[in-house]
Amino acid sequence: MAQATLKVEGMSCNHCVKSVEGALQNIGAKGTVDLAAKTVTVEYDASKLDEAALKNAIEDQGYDVV
Repeated sequence: MAQATLKVEGMSCNHCVKSVEGALQNIGAKGTVDLAAKTVTVEYDASKLDEAALKNAIEDQGYDVV
């Protein structure tokens, strides 16, 4: 499993956490949100997904990956 930590702007509550983690789960990745640090640590299968797919899943929920 590969791991990436993405900086995500716009998350502020538990609903945001569930939206981001759920979006990642839907594409086959496991995301853990740190609201205080505004980051998402993602574990994923690099043979199936790349960082662009992770960013797209998060941005589709209305958050900015920087």
